[in-house]
Amino acid sequence: MTRDSGWVAGPPRAEYERRLASWRARIEALDRANLLISNTRLAIAAAGAVLLWQAFVRARISPWWPIGAWSAFAALAVYHALMLQRSERARRAADVYDRGLERLAHRWMGSGRDGARFLDDHPYARDLDLFGRGSLFERLNTARTEVGEATLADWLSAGAPSAEVRARQDAVRELRPMLDFREDLAVLAAESPIGRTGALAAWAASPPRNFPRALGPGLALAGALTVALAGLSYFAAVDLGWFVGWILVESSIVWIWRERFDRVLHAIDTPERDLALLSSVLERIERESFSSARLAELRQTLTMGGSPPSRRIARLRSMVGWSDSTHNLLFAPIAHVLLVKPHVAVAIDRWHRANGPAISEWLRIVGEIEALSALAAYAFDRPQDPFPEIVDAGPMFDGDGVAHPLIPDMVSVPNDVQLGGAGPRGAVISGSKMSGKSTLLRTVGVNTVLGLAGAPVRAMRLRLSPLVIGATLRIDDSLQEGHSRFYTEILRIRGIVDAARGPVPLLFLLDEILHGTNSHDRRIGAEAIVRALVNLGAIGLVTTHDLALTELPARLDSVVNMHFEDRLDNGRMVFDYRMRPGVVEHSNALALMRAVGLDV
Repeated sequence: MTRDSGWVAGPPRAEYERRLASWRARIEALDRANLLISNTRLAIAAAGAVLLWQAFVRARISPWWPIGAWSAFAALAVYHALMLQRSERARRAADVYDRGLERLAHRWMGSGRDGARFLDDHPYARDLDLFGRGSLFERLNTARTEVGEATLADWLSAGAPSAEVRARQDAVRELRPMLDFREDLAVLAAESPIGRTGALAAWAASPPRNFPRALGPGLALAGALTVALAGLSYFAAVDLGWFVGWILVESSIVWIWRERFDRVLHAIDTPERDLALLSSVLERIERESFSSARLAELRQTLTMGGSPPSRRIARLRSMVGWSDSTHNLLFAPIAHVLLVKPHVAVAIDRWHRANGPAISEWLRIVGEIEALSALAAYAFDRPQDPFPEIVDAGPMFDGDGVAHPLIPDMVSVPNDVQLGGAGPRGAVISGSKMSGKSTLLRTVGVNTVLGLAGAPVRAMRLRLSPLVIGATLRIDDSLQEGHSRFYTEILRIRGIVDAARGPVPLLFLLDEILHGTNSHDRRIGAEAIVRALVNLGAIGLVTTHDLALTELPARLDSVVNMHFEDRLDNGRMVFDYRMRPGVVEHSNALALMRAVGLDV
């Protein structure tokens, strides 16, 4: 597939710098305004104190003067809070483009959330540096919510069917130039260092209390009776004892349900803090219109089933606000006799029963759009990178000028790699250590992960089919389980062979295969393993610095030899990192040992 047409990008750096400068100017203006407001508030407070003294101590002026001054102070305080919120959001927006410039300058490592929590038990994430410091996840991750990070991690952890990958590609293409939308999404979702959505998802999945249907109307009737008796007692229409007696009766009845009411209100405490985040993000998505099938489907899902999610969440937050108001010392007695907390608990439980199942769907939509936005940001950063052509007939990895996505352009060396289709099913790559063999395996693996996630790839051209990855690039002794490196490796290879029997073709990336054993056993074992994988329909690469293994292609159909060269220049090993056909023709190991003074 040729480079994408239909979207002409300006230089990403220039756009980021322009927007960053604009937001910094906005921040400076807001800071000046906030300083002026702070000083004005201080002056009004001082004036209000003087007016209060003049009105109530000296009795020289009307009390309306201090009342007016303190009213102005209160109004200014509300406006100041709004201005401070605008200032904070401007800083978050500036941070979006600061981080964009850091990515373009390759200063992103260690500056973001690296997704190390997704490493556990993943079969090849450590091999390909998918998660952790300096990982592909850290490079891509612009998500600001837990659910967005989890969705992006899921996409990087496993491939997807062809139709799904193409749908994501179309969505990423649409989101790529939509900087305003992606900026809004990042700013709204960044209310905390990482938007918490896990507690909200857990609350939504928990079963509601299911209070009896008659309880809500009964509480309303009891509250109305309380108001009526209070009025009648005030006007002496009935004895005060009736009012007091009724308060004792309703309090006794409510006491029976007290524990269940408290559980409902306590359960919403932590999720409620996440509702503002979710509501604002959903409201922004609801206002956007999309043309790609995936984004339009996600947008349409939000509007199904009645009013938009942001409005439904607003109603729930209003209920929680009433519950919080009962902690006010002045309102608490009134709330108690009017049964405000029981009313609110029943209303929240009813909302939970009606909308709880939908919250998981709302979170899924937010997570997908955040993950797609992260891939769109990468696509915007790399306008020269194409989306791979996803083919149904596989296995296939056929690319020209394939380079590692995490290595800067000025130092990366692209190579052509053809596996499957009309090309070989496998390749044995020989060469000395540090010549580029392992980097090539990671290059193929990481670009496969990127392409099947729906992102552009670091290549001139790439045709790719859905693949499962099996890799042995990082294998260590297991002290806990008492396994040697060799035993750990063969266990990993057994898992890779088992994966090759699955419905999706396998891409194997075996680095220095079986180098923990002797040359005789290595040659026999490596041949059996590669033969089994190729016969099971897999494609892949095997690296070695043992030239005995380069005999394998002579006995295996559809497997070829490739190599990396090096040379010794004034006692230094020099590599060009270019992959060439055939077997490496020389070794500089002895010459290098002599160059450092070893008598060999």
